[in-house]
Amino acid sequence: RKGAHIFVFTAINNRTNTMVSFKVAAAALLTMGVATAWQTSGPSFVPSTKNIQKSALSTAALYQSQGATQKRSSLSMVVKDPTSSPMGGGGGMFTATNAESRRVIPEDVRGRPVMKIVYVVLESQYQSSMTAAVKRINAGSDNMAVECVGYLLEELRNDDALAQFKKDVEEANVFIGSLIFVQELAEKVVEVVQPMRDNLDAVLVFPSMPEVMRLNKVGKFTMKNLGQSKSVVADFMKKKKADDGSSFEEGMLKLLRTLPKVLKFLPSDKAADARTFMMSFQYWLGGSPENLESLMLMVGQDYVGPVKASMEGKEKVVAEEPVLLPDKAIWHPVAPSIVFENNQKYFEWYNNEFCPDAGIDPKTAPTIGLVLQKSHINTKDDTHYVSLISELESRGARVVSIYSGGLDFSGPVEEYFYDANGKAIVDTVINLTGFALVGGPASQDHAKAAKVLKKLNRPYMCAVPLVFQSFEEWQASELGLHPIQVALQVSLPEIDGAIEPIIYAGREGATGRSVPLADRVNLLADRAMKWATLR
Repeated sequence: RKGAHIFVFTAINNRTNTMVSFKVAAAALLTMGVATAWQTSGPSFVPSTKNIQKSALSTAALYQSQGATQKRSSLSMVVKDPTSSPMGGGGGMFTATNAESRRVIPEDVRGRPVMKIVYVVLESQYQSSMTAAVKRINAGSDNMAVECVGYLLEELRNDDALAQFKKDVEEANVFIGSLIFVQELAEKVVEVVQPMRDNLDAVLVFPSMPEVMRLNKVGKFTMKNLGQSKSVVADFMKKKKADDGSSFEEGMLKLLRTLPKVLKFLPSDKAADARTFMMSFQYWLGGSPENLESLMLMVGQDYVGPVKASMEGKEKVVAEEPVLLPDKAIWHPVAPSIVFENNQKYFEWYNNEFCPDAGIDPKTAPTIGLVLQKSHINTKDDTHYVSLISELESRGARVVSIYSGGLDFSGPVEEYFYDANGKAIVDTVINLTGFALVGGPASQDHAKAAKVLKKLNRPYMCAVPLVFQSFEEWQASELGLHPIQVALQVSLPEIDGAIEPIIYAGREGATGRSVPLADRVNLLADRAMKWATLR
């Protein structure tokens, strides 16, 4: 049934950063059961590699024996690959979408040099912004035209998609990657991009696994030895990790603020290239079509050969400053100031202006805390958030929605979910990112998350947006959630202490935008209110 899910336990060796294959682990659980696939050692679960490999072979045989039996058993209903049915181009274990819906080709080049950009992202919220930015350049720039194609990371599991990705990279001028944290897929990206790296005019990889980060290339500035070299950037990142446990993305954000101090240690040419990389990161974090347009114009005129040649003797376009939201804040879709950087100012507006108009009594209303992903706000792909906020408020609840610029949401929880006296102001918390509270889909810190949530001592729900499949695929699927989503968006959040993993939104296949699933948004709002009134 659609709401059902399979529990997959994962083990991450902190010393080697070796991730157990979610697909193999899921296969093991399906074919032989938890008791034999996993062995306990102390308080934690540790995988028995021998058993998992053995069971994976059995499962592979199940997949390969198509047509061996026509009888539909409960096992075949689970193991059957839903994307093997004709649902559009592409296909694969985890998603049947393909990159063609994200391919933009200039309609009229008008004699301009064409810059080809290929990008790979974990989620699809950048699709609409990238498409809009490319169309703006193609319509308005006299100096270049842009061809652009994007891939969702999970699509690279499919052999045809991987072959097309390789072909696109071979023809590309610029490669962009972001949040590439699944080990086996990170390896595929490296296998394709590394041989072409010298031929690419620029490679921009934002927070991802170290081997993918080493692909970065902007002029003479590289980060190939990140975390291992004695470079200023690597030393800065190591220091921030040691000082306050910053994740890579948070370290990058802090590096942006201290960039002038860092650049003075670099030769002038490398300093200019380093500045371009950090500006590119700011534009990417900004996420809007305007920010992404500025990113592409800046990289194109400074690093892409044909564009540089055509602009000799011409005046360069002055890039607009990145338009960025604060690293962390409180957000409300109808607030006049967009975000609030402290909850006192937020509740002054919310209690005194919004609540009376909405018919909410701030003195008696339960308060629901929401944890949001900043990239959805940046790219204005926030319909699913707005839908849930509206449902909660229509039921008489106050809502306080927080976000973080990094992957660690523990800081905003501690800063915004308490009043000035240190008393919790929320009655229920819902994590709408679908990922672990600390580390997201990257490297989780469950001990830190559990400590923060235990201190808060409120019901903590982690709702599930369909990240790796479209809602059309999910609705047509007998499998329900794909194994990778079960691992990342159900099992790992449950280790933090999360409950009730209700699917509430899906990705629209054609545009990549998030779509609220009305009946499930209602269910999620009802459950949150029930938990709040139990107090």
